[in-house]
Amino acid sequence: MDAFSDDKFMLKSKTACELFRVYAKNAPIIDYHCHIDAREIAEDVRFENITQLWLLHDHYKWRLMRAAGVDERLITGEASDREKFDAWAFVLGRAVGNPLFHWSHLELKRYFGFSGVLSEKTADEVWTLTEKELAKPEMSARGIIARSNVEILCTTDDPVDTLKWHQEIKDNATVGFRVLPAFRPDRVVNIEKPEFFEILEQLEDVCEFRILKYDDLENALRERMAFFGELGCRLSDHGLERFVFEPASRETIGRIFSKRLGVITGVLTETEINQFRTAMLLFFAREAHALQWTMQVHFGCRRDNNSAMLASIGPNTGYDCISGGEFVAPAARFLDTLEQEEQLPRMIFYSLNPNDNALIDSLIGCFQKAPVIGRLQHGAAWWFNDCESGIREHLRALSGNGYLPSFIGMLTDSRCFLSFSRHEYFRRILCDMLGQAVEDGLFPADLEILGGIIGDICYHNAKRLFVE
Repeated sequence: MDAFSDDKFMLKSKTACELFRVYAKNAPIIDYHCHIDAREIAEDVRFENITQLWLLHDHYKWRLMRAAGVDERLITGEASDREKFDAWAFVLGRAVGNPLFHWSHLELKRYFGFSGVLSEKTADEVWTLTEKELAKPEMSARGIIARSNVEILCTTDDPVDTLKWHQEIKDNATVGFRVLPAFRPDRVVNIEKPEFFEILEQLEDVCEFRILKYDDLENALRERMAFFGELGCRLSDHGLERFVFEPASRETIGRIFSKRLGVITGVLTETEINQFRTAMLLFFAREAHALQWTMQVHFGCRRDNNSAMLASIGPNTGYDCISGGEFVAPAARFLDTLEQEEQLPRMIFYSLNPNDNALIDSLIGCFQKAPVIGRLQHGAAWWFNDCESGIREHLRALSGNGYLPSFIGMLTDSRCFLSFSRHEYFRRILCDMLGQAVEDGLFPADLEILGGIIGDICYHNAKRLFVE
């Protein structure tokens, strides 16, 4: 695996190699969207073996193992850690073309010094090596983050979270990086789902007042957003299967809320559900503008398609897929409504459907406005798109239809502490594309300008947007 052992991996020109070495390789990481548990950082947890670190929460790997015919016992079942690792080693050694092959080997090289190929042939060697390395003091959760050159990490948190662990991290002077919460209120938006009643009860408990009408719900959410802001939150995050925009009067929204609570008899219609979702998204956008937060909107994902497995092992276990659907018209009306009110916040749009790339870039271009550079963002290639081809297509669409230098760069969207290597993977692709533009005579060989662009994308833009 010589390609993983030097700085030439994915860099096909001298210019690309120089750009990566000088401007990208050592830039600090701002991972503005991940699913790492703040408790594990606060407690500085340790991992006995590579399975606990690599496979315990990673539905990317689970999905690939299922596709390779691995029994669920060896994925999320009762098999031993070693058995699960051996199953993964067998699958990975044959995973040609899958980004997990690249990511996993970058992680083995960067964190464990292993330059070979993981397969059933080398499973014993890698198991023994990683077990030995994980026993070292610097390979705790916080040690791995520090070693990854992470400056800021943003978790994903429910509105009723106490943020106890974030406070502990903030108060710990030995932690050399920042861990900030992000506000994820999907349970409040999805009025038709059973968990809507659960989140209302939890909000009542944490806010210490009853939520009997829609105004009470908004007041509770404002209180929670203010609390999150005190702990450094600068981001909200909203997951939608599809983008809808069906505005209604405040009176109508109050009636829909009362209907769901049973104060008014009847079953919610699809129109009423969409009206309530629209009202909630507009509320969160206006509050984000007031708080100077950035609002992330993820859409184009159909979740929990396998109902049998959902019942067996729960959500977020590898049974989601890409979905389609018209989003431009409703999203444009959403943005235009807020712009007319002068309450349009900074926003990041992600679609899981790669066919939406140019559509997003052309839409957000209608609402860019000084003095914020990149006020609206086309978020990084996400989930099924963060492979090499997906990242390249995202960058091509963004540079062709927008302003690449204002892009806020990569994120991990991961629950694994080793996933920060995805930033390196992205940076190598970015430098290769810019280097190739120089080699092809499409951009001058001005490394100072190109280096400034790379530095902004990899670090400075995100820091300006979320911190400064």
